[in-house]
Amino acid sequence: MPQRRSLPGLVLLACSASAVAGVLPDDRADMFLSQYSGGGMHIDTADAKLQAKVTEDIGVEADYLIDKVSGASVDVLSQASVIKDERHQKSVSVTYIRDKTTYNIGFTNSAERDYISNTPHFTISQDMFGDLTTITLGFSSTRNRIGENNGTALVPNVAWVGTSQSHSYSFGLSQILTRNLIAGVTVDVITDAGYLQNPYRFVRYIDPTSGKGWSQGEQVYPDTRTSTAIEGRVKYYLPWRAAAALSYRYFTDTWGIRANTAEFDYTHPIRNVWIFEGRVRYYTQGHATFYSDLFEQANAQNFEARDKELAAYKDLTIGAKATYAFLPEGWKVFKRGTATVDVSRVDTKYSDFRNIKDYGEPQYKPGEEPFYQFDAMIYQFYVSMFF
Repeated sequence: MPQRRSLPGLVLLACSASAVAGVLPDDRADMFLSQYSGGGMHIDTADAKLQAKVTEDIGVEADYLIDKVSGASVDVLSQASVIKDERHQKSVSVTYIRDKTTYNIGFTNSAERDYISNTPHFTISQDMFGDLTTITLGFSSTRNRIGENNGTALVPNVAWVGTSQSHSYSFGLSQILTRNLIAGVTVDVITDAGYLQNPYRFVRYIDPTSGKGWSQGEQVYPDTRTSTAIEGRVKYYLPWRAAAALSYRYFTDTWGIRANTAEFDYTHPIRNVWIFEGRVRYYTQGHATFYSDLFEQANAQNFEARDKELAAYKDLTIGAKATYAFLPEGWKVFKRGTATVDVSRVDTKYSDFRNIKDYGEPQYKPGEEPFYQFDAMIYQFYVSMFF
């Protein structure tokens, strides 16, 4: 289920501990650029990453990311102004290999004008049964400080409204089944506590005394949440050096949200120069038990939310990626390089969140506005230099 942070940042954070059990990754430097545009939001991301072996058993990785955000989602714009902000994320990790065991420990700091997050994390991976099986255990602990900008994008006035913390536990199993088939399963459990609501969202309720037919009030969330996600995946290597992968992920939490994700990926190399990839991802989610687009009255229940991320919706993502390998003979200190272009389109449709920004009185009565939908484009470009 989507959280506060942007997609590019989440993807890069998830890849921070990328060492394969038993083998340190190649020394490399990466430059990543991304642009997201859709749903009233525009996000430009730049990321630089360096990973290197200190010895044959110890490797280090450092990452620095900047998100530049402008605009605002439809549920924020219906009561607030357009935002302009930056997020700076810094992370560092160390990997140590001993026999068949790989240890990784790291720390990530993410800071923006109204949000600060610090996350130490640790993973351990063990190869066994002739390196056919890999088991991975992971833990991370995040502390967040949440603020609200009561000023403008150019003249901010941030008030710190609360703190939260989360603990994440993960278990992964990867198994080589045949010469061409590999399968895996991952289980993630996350516990959250503290200030968990978004200060920029609001609830609305029927109010005959209002000219719009409704009024707005503050969201009230539970102060705890436990989420569980289980993902299974298989990857088959085809005779012509291509590969097809299929995965399914089920998500559930104590707020009543149930979500399903299915994804198909195909990878096709051409000689030793090009790699082309295509993917289709389908996601569907049910709403939280305390969510409603329009409540019958003020303070209708103990917990209330109208954050669209807690609504029922589905989205379809179609993406394509091309990677070009250059410098086959190397250059100076570099052994080789790759350049990648990745383009994705995401179509999102809500089934119980209505568009009150663009529609309302006198066109529609409260609760009869069209359901919100939007499409987004994601462009990514990155260069990797191996040395």
